[in-house]
Amino acid sequence: MLKIGVLVSGGGTNLQAIFDGIENGTIRNTKVEVVISNNAGAYALERAKNHNVEALCVSPKQYESRELFNQALLETVDQYSLDLIVLAGFLVTIPAAMIQKYPNRIINIHPSLIPSFCGVGYYGLKVHEGALKRGVKVTGATVHFVDEGVDSGPILLQEAVNVHPGDTPKTLQQRVMEEAEWIILPKAIDMIANGLIRIGG
Repeated sequence: MLKIGVLVSGGGTNLQAIFDGIENGTIRNTKVEVVISNNAGAYALERAKNHNVEALCVSPKQYESRELFNQALLETVDQYSLDLIVLAGFLVTIPAAMIQKYPNRIINIHPSLIPSFCGVGYYGLKVHEGALKRGVKVTGATVHFVDEGVDSGPILLQEAVNVHPGDTPKTLQQRVMEEAEWIILPKAIDMIANGLIRIGG
């Protein structure tokens, strides 16, 4: 059984896709042990409670320095003996110490086809604003391992999504979630849980 922890900052739609996948059998041999948010008001925490999963807030605002927050986040994660850490819209930089302790055991979902529209400054609606401004005809989403860079780790899965005439950042964001993110993130977790993608250093 793959024990996962999910780190989120907002509404938790990708988290919901994970819960749905476990419940409908598209994610096998997997259990969500804990959901951690940097935002006490994140609806994702309610989603976790609704599924009887422990929901915690570890926020930089609670600590005097980023170093103390980083230490607290790592100590919190360590308590759960996780096999895999899933970043599902987590808008905080992962501490280097966590990446070193969990090599190739942290995955992230990013709402573009990396290497396009990724890296520093590209998150949330900014990704889709960038795609529309550039005029691309196809965008999508990427699941990748997390390394010390920003959106730079090895790619696991990608799914393309067509850009429609008249799209706004919000309509494009919604379609990328529905047609790509909510499909490939559960798929990647299932593949890891069943040995089709290897994890670990």
